[in-house]
Amino acid sequence: MKNKLPICIGVIHLPPLPGSPGAFGMDPAEALQKAGAIAVREALTLKKAGFDGIILENYGDAPFYPTKVPTETVVAFSVIAAAVRESMSLPLGINVLRNDALSALSLAAVTGADFIRVNVLSGVMATDQGIIEGRAFELLRERQKLKAEHVAILADVHVKHAKSLSSDSLSLAIEETAGRGGADAVIVTGSTTGRAPSHEDLQEAVRAASKCSVPLYVGSGLDPESLKALPNRKIGMIVGSTLRHGGKAGAALDAKRIRSFMLAQRKWKKSGNGKSRKSSS
Repeated sequence: MKNKLPICIGVIHLPPLPGSPGAFGMDPAEALQKAGAIAVREALTLKKAGFDGIILENYGDAPFYPTKVPTETVVAFSVIAAAVRESMSLPLGINVLRNDALSALSLAAVTGADFIRVNVLSGVMATDQGIIEGRAFELLRERQKLKAEHVAILADVHVKHAKSLSSDSLSLAIEETAGRGGADAVIVTGSTTGRAPSHEDLQEAVRAASKCSVPLYVGSGLDPESLKALPNRKIGMIVGSTLRHGGKAGAALDAKRIRSFMLAQRKWKKSGNGKSRKSSS
């Protein structure tokens, strides 16, 4: 999988999983069944719409653990990921919020997923969950131990809802995340969920990623209008909020919004941006 990454990744915001505050009062089996049914249905909807990759994230579990999530979260997430994997053949990704990269990797390895998203792989970030430190040294060794080298690591740089305590330089963050951190692709975002990166940040990210020969994704805030402003190069996209009612993360998928985005994305592809991604690994 690492030598061919999807361009257009649709995000499935899972409902609250067993044990999370949003699922309090629900029977755990009932919460799992509900989340699993929604995930499979949304995966098939996004596949039919033309997305060439899907990523699952436990968005409904807020407030998030900063790093290690509890056992019940991993178990429930595993069942759901396996069901989604069984339902469709698109490249599948896992993001265990806020930053449980080891659980994400284990989930991907045992369910046949193809990539993971890691919010903080390299450096130190002040986040709304507190201070989070990157543990690339641990993650890459665990990937080798699990014989899961096929699972690509897509890593955020200067991730949303956070401030870097390592360096203010986005270029340096990309260089270190891709180089010393070992990421297979890097992700640039805006300041929060649903906000796009600034034009200046995007241009800087494009230059830095190109210099490092690492694939670049825009991981927040893309909609039909902001998509038009993407530079004329092969940039990947991770799309969630804009596909949902009111453009709100965690809401139900909106067929009209999906059609509007995919129409804009097809026009973008025709401009020469839409071929499969090649990673540097």
